[in-house]
Order: sequence, then structure tokens, then C-alpha cells
Amino acid sequence: MSNFPDTNQFRPVHPVVLRWSRHPSCVGLARLELRKALGRWGLSALEDSATLVLSELLTNAARHARVSPGREIETHYVAGPDGLRIEVHDASEDPPAPREPDPDSTDGRGLVLVAALAETWGVSARQGPGKMVWAMLSLPDSAPDHDR
Repeated sequence: MSNFPDTNQFRPVHPVVLRWSRHPSCVGLARLELRKALGRWGLSALEDSATLVLSELLTNAARHARVSPGREIETHYVAGPDGLRIEVHDASEDPPAPREPDPDSTDGRGLVLVAALAETWGVSARQGPGKMVWAMLSLPDSAPDHDR
């Protein structure tokens, strides 16, 4: 279990805060910036899960956050004592709505993936209009596996 503090008190020493347009190409650029930050922080073990969680949250914001033109989406990457917090801020008041994906559908699985990969995730108010969708990922247990 992680030692993440309460979500409202989780503040990093050096967060990475970036702004993005709603253009789909920004998702790949955001993943690249997250990979760089994880490498600097020694959290590369989280790269696969973290980039997938970021992709899903940022894609949701770009697709579903109906806001006025010129509004940007903001991401925060926050290193914690045993992991990472990813935040995606947008100006829409509408929270993401998890749903049961249709087996024949090509979408609708994003929040299911986020829930499976993150230790916890949620939606919080933020300063200004809109919301913040966040997810926390913990480092894998580094203790040796003696059961093998």
C-alpha cells in the first residue's frame, strides 16, 4: 500500500505543469514529457502504466470537455514518496462518467483502464472553472520475491 497523503495535500517538490490544446497530437507530446519527468525522478518503472493513464485522461478531456475556444487543458505530473500523481485539469464542470463498454465498441474503456492501473483515481474541484481528474500510481514493491 502506498503512503500517498490526502489528495488535497499531495504537493511535490518539483511538479511538471504543462498546457495543451485539444488537438489529438498533444496526447503523444504529453506522454513524451511524462517519460522525461519519470526518468529524471527515477520513476521509470511506472512508465508503461503512467503513460497509458495519462493518455486516457488527456484524451477524455480533449474529446469530452466542451469548453470555449482558446481554453487549454493543463497536466500536472507530481512525484511523491512512493509514486506518481497525474492530474488533468480542464474548464468543463462535467465529471467523467465511467461506463460499461459495449463489447463491439472501439471506445468506452478509458476509465476502466485507469481504474485497473492506478492505485486510486478521482475528480476534484480546482481553482477557477472546471475540474481536475487525477490518478495515483505506486511504485512496484521492490522487495525480492521469495516465493518463486
